[in-house]
Amino acid sequence: MKVAFTTSGDNLDAPLDARFGRAAKYLIYDLDTDTFEVVDNQKQVAMAHGAGVQAGGLIAQMAPSAVVTGHCGPKAFRVLSAAGIGIYTSDAATVREALEQFRSGNLSQASNSDVGGHWG
Repeated sequence: MKVAFTTSGDNLDAPLDARFGRAAKYLIYDLDTDTFEVVDNQKQVAMAHGAGVQAGGLIAQMAPSAVVTGHCGPKAFRVLSAAGIGIYTSDAATVREALEQFRSGNLSQASNSDVGGHWG
């Protein structure tokens, strides 16, 4: 099972980004192999509009079962949900902390977006 985390860094000790669509990077963690890859999101960060939709499409191509982020807007939420990706929000300081929250079942799956469009 793969889980995508929003971040600005390249490792598990990097900060968890509070934004989904405009996160600088995504760390895609494979729970089965305990390995990860980092995917750049700079193209979406620079967009005036549609960052959440584009980022959602990018993540959907990576085929994770879940996304862990600080917040997820309505358009990104729709794209991720349509792709069958569960969305979990966390206030963890780092990706590692968010990963542990996810693994231990301390995060609840979101039923809708928790911020408006063009947030952050």
